Amino acid sequence: MAVKARALVLIGSATLLLHGCATMNSLGTDPITRYTSAEQLITENRLNDQDYVYAWGRANQQAEPQSLIPRAQLAKYCHAKGGHFTLLHKSNLAYIKNSKTKASLASEPNVKQAIGAYQCKQTNSWIVSIEPTADIRSAQYADARAIRLNVQLMSANEAKQFYKNSASSVVNTKKSTSVASKVSPTKASLAKEQKDVIEKKESPIAEPMQATRVESSQQQQMKLYVSARRDINSGKNLNNACNNAQLAYNYGKQQGTDGTRIYTESGMLVARCLTSISSYNSRFPNAKGQAKRVLQNLATNYNHAGAKHMLSQM
Repeated sequence: MAVKARALVLIGSATLLLHGCATMNSLGTDPITRYTSAEQLITENRLNDQDYVYAWGRANQQAEPQSLIPRAQLAKYCHAKGGHFTLLHKSNLAYIKNSKTKASLASEPNVKQAIGAYQCKQTNSWIVSIEPTADIRSAQYADARAIRLNVQLMSANEAKQFYKNSASSVVNTKKSTSVASKVSPTKASLAKEQKDVIEKKESPIAEPMQATRVESSQQQQMKLYVSARRDINSGKNLNNACNNAQLAYNYGKQQGTDGTRIYTESGMLVARCLTSISSYNSRFPNAKGQAKRVLQNLATNYNHAGAKHMLSQM
């Protein structure tokens, strides 16, 4: 009997150990790695044909831009799969036909750093094109400007052809404008124009500022979370704080223990906003349902005690 009891104890201990390992593995898995392809990530997160704020206006000047989200999410997915995410072709705003709108968007840092063709260099490399199709006033946020982004995968030949054609269009437009103004170009200006054409035909490399922004999504998420937590706890700028909390949560789980903590605590702030901050949750028809989905994600996938407690109170 003693031998049997000892054997049962050993079997039970081994079972608990295996269960504990499985639980730790599930908790440590980055949710973004569950996507089997970049196409699935784009589709399920509805990144394509959506409006993203790039300029918040006076009411929410401190809020981070939404326009960087598609690029940040795809870069994060690429890195999680062991790839290297780099700029392949600069955008020439080919879908924007109005010259004034094109010039305006080209001068916006939160637009320039969000668009173009990017390549994920890995065993099975892929290319994604992120291009604005419209510049609009945000329907959701007052005094904010947004761009509608076309996010789609391209083959290397498709990307080369698309960005080559759009670059040629820009060059031709410049030449037409020069002829129309009847200004005789000097040798220096002709040389500069020729140099510009050559540079546009060459495959550009990622600019240091852009590479930094892609690799610092964790820092951006931390900044958003800290700002949101401070304002919510102090009861100030609540709408802006809730916007920042939602943006931080949208970045997903970043690497390391801090990445998990910032993601889950951002989700808790979002749930708070959706359940107890009336000036924010009144804008959503099913705010309570959205809060439940966030809390269920945190409780199920991260075993978050605070999320479990909030769910039990709802």
